[in-house]
Parts: sequence; C-alpha cells; structure tokens
Amino acid sequence: MNRNMAAYWSMGPGTLEVPMSLFAKNRQRLAEKLQDGQVVVLQGGDDISHYDTDIQYVFRQEAYFTWVCGVKEPGCYFALDVKTGKAHLFVPRLPDEYEVWMGKLLTCEQIRKIYAIDEVHYVDELRDILKSMNPEKLLTLSGPNTDSGLTASEAVFEGIDEFTVDNETLFPIIAELRVIKTPEEIEVMRYVCKVSSDAHKQVMLYAKPGLKEYQCESVFLDHCYRIGGCRHVSYTCICGSGVNAATLHYGHAAAPNSKIIEDGDLCLFDMGGNYAGYAADITCTFPANGKFTEDQKLIYEAVLKARDAVIREAKPGVLWTDMHLTANRSMLQHLRDGGLLVGDVEEMIEHGVNAILQPHGLGHLIGLDVHDVGGYLAHCPPRPAGPLARLRTARALRPAMLLTIEPGCYFIDKLLDRAQANPEQARFFNWDKVNKYRGTGGVRIEDDVLITEDGVENLTFVPRTVAEIEEHMANGANFKQI
Repeated sequence: MNRNMAAYWSMGPGTLEVPMSLFAKNRQRLAEKLQDGQVVVLQGGDDISHYDTDIQYVFRQEAYFTWVCGVKEPGCYFALDVKTGKAHLFVPRLPDEYEVWMGKLLTCEQIRKIYAIDEVHYVDELRDILKSMNPEKLLTLSGPNTDSGLTASEAVFEGIDEFTVDNETLFPIIAELRVIKTPEEIEVMRYVCKVSSDAHKQVMLYAKPGLKEYQCESVFLDHCYRIGGCRHVSYTCICGSGVNAATLHYGHAAAPNSKIIEDGDLCLFDMGGNYAGYAADITCTFPANGKFTEDQKLIYEAVLKARDAVIREAKPGVLWTDMHLTANRSMLQHLRDGGLLVGDVEEMIEHGVNAILQPHGLGHLIGLDVHDVGGYLAHCPPRPAGPLARLRTARALRPAMLLTIEPGCYFIDKLLDRAQANPEQARFFNWDKVNKYRGTGGVRIEDDVLITEDGVENLTFVPRTVAEIEEHMANGANFKQI
C-alpha cells in the first residue's frame, strides 16, 4: 500500500508539488472512523456541456472526490475497502479515437502510478470489483450543504441495487474530517494564499482611475495562473469600485466588473486563487488614487480594528458567534468615536445596527470549497436566530481549522433607508454624517487564517494598515513574490 507514495502533482517547475500521500492520509483518517465490511463508494464529477453544444466547461473535480484521491479527470468512481484499507479508482474506458483529439490513452497501471493508488480499474468493472470485496454495506455520500441548500450527490451505477446501500453514515464523518486540515493540506493552503496575496499586491500596483474594474481582475487572474499555476479561481472575482463596493456579491453576469474606476473611489476587490482544488478567499480595499481621504480612513480603520480584535482573541474553544460580535463591537465603537454613530454599543447590537452596516457573517470555513463544509453538522451548534443567522457556522474553534475573517462596513441604501425609517435603529445614527457616505460603497478586509493550538496564524500577506497600503501603492513595485 505504500508503493509510489513519493508521487506528487504540480503545475510544473516553480509551483507547489502536492504529494499524493496527502490524499492517502485522508483515506486513512476516513477508514479509521468506519468498520470492517463497509466499502465507501464515491462518484466523481462529469464533464458538463454549454447547454446543447459540444463545447464543455473547463472541468473542476467534485470536492469530496478530490479529498479522497486527488484525481483530476472526469467520469471516475472511487471505492475504499475499509477492511483491507485498499483504495480502488475506476476510470472511463475511452475509445481509441480519444488519442486523435485528446491525447495519449493511459493504461490503468500508468494511472495507478500517477495517483499512487492501490488499484485502478475501468468503470464498466465497478459492479464486479465491488462484488469481489463482498461488502456488508456500500457507504454512499448524501447530505445537505448548509451554504447552498443543495445535497451532495450519491454514487449511482448499474448494478447498485444488488448491494445493501447506506447513504446516511458517510456524510457526517467525511464532512467533519474535512473541517480539520492535515499538515499536508495546510501547506497547500499556505501556497494558494501566498499566490493570491501576491496577485492582490500586483492589482494594487496596477489599479488607477480611468481603468475598468475587469482590467484589474485580469491582472489577478494572470498572476495566479502565470506565476502560481492556478488554472481556476475559487469563485467569481468581485471587483467593486465606488458604489459597487456596497454590492456584496458584485461581479456576476449582470454586473461584470465593468465600471470605470474614478478618482476618489475605494476599490473593494475580493478574489482568491485555487490550487489542487484548495481555495483562497482574500479581500483588499484600497483607494484607487493611492491616498485615503479622512472619511475613507475612518471607515477603513473601523473595519481593520474589527479584524485585529478577532485575530487577537480567536483561539481553540472560542465560539465563532462570539468572534462575530467581538468584531461588531470593535467596529461600532470606532464609528461612534468617529461621530457616525451615537449611543451605547451593546444597545446598537441589541437593535440590529451591526447588521445594517455589516449584513453578512464574520467569515466561513475554507478548504476544498471556498465556503467549506461542516458549518452546521448535526453535532454542531444550530444556526442562530436574528442577524446572526447569516453566519455560516456557529461552532467552537478547533486547532487546524481554516477560516476567513472578513468584517466589513457598507453603505447600502436599502438597509440605511430601513434603519432611518425605524425609530429603534435611527436613533443610533448621525444621519448628517452617515448620509454623506451613501454612494461611496464600503470596506471589507478578508484574511485566510489557521487556528493554532493557542491562537491564529494569518496565511494572508498583503498591506493592511493605511500607511502600508499607501506605501505599497507608491513604492511597492519590487515587493517579494513567490
């Protein structure tokens, strides 16, 4: 079982070599949670066509499938025999014509060596190979994604009705294992966060009034791919300048990062590369012209204080809900000190002022999915009520968790209008000052962090203070990258 464990995957010289032992360790962790007689069966992703055409989307493997074997190709199945610990990969039996159009056909033995997996067979042999294992039960994957509301798709294949299938046992076990990262997974996350950090720095040097937002996006994509080997980004790039910075998920098809950046705009750029399936998710906010105004500085430093408070206090055992409120308190206090808000901070939170200015949660788990699994598993604290319902998890922090810390402050007309019309909320705002910020957008600061045994390790390396940002934009052309 240890043969070829020195195998690795990379995008070539200068990019991270990801050892196949990473996935072997994941399989071992999974097998230790299961029982002899059980055989795990997962179905990988399939190619998807653009509607009725013969053009396909660039394939991205399903995350649970990546977690167990790291296989990049579509149309595959995977089986793990818990009793023997053997991993079996099943690949499509491709026609000879494949070599004409798509490249050399690999033998099962060649594929076995590439992925350092115990045995490789063809998909049309799946039923017979599983029969030879004489399983008491097949464990298939089916469970809810609490971010999307969708359900993980369980494996289906011809002949599955000849087995006893259990589609309840596997999901909570494998989802929880994905929450706690191995040292090997953490190294991949370090790499993709460093690549993404450097790409953000390049964007900050390039950005200036008169450019279109998508031109800045293209600089990020170029660096991640050309320098870091990240063929994919982890989500649609959000490149909001000026008023667009107040649109939390800007950048979609109806708002494709197409505004011209203007002098005096803040740029809120939320972008993350993806390497070997692992996601980064970083947001930088900076002035397009390289200099913060005093009004911009007030909002930016309020958000930075919120981030700093969480970095300072987060550690194992602390509830994520408490960290969210810690960030809210710090931000509201700074805004009150700056004259935008009035009154008692705890009363502001009691009446939902925090959710007017930051309608989203503090952050989320991150890994093979940018909004990673495990936020609200059955054994975890349930989703809170009220404004905290937006949180993607309410869990206590544990060592080797990876999360984003992303406080923000936005001037969203619809939310401000509601607050202004609600006497219970309106009394906390200095409307003469607040209304001057309408149309200016907002600020978000987002770091990817690792929970350690006694605190936090920040995997994000970008300028964060006002002075650091202004210095980098003026003189940072020679910053050290990978």
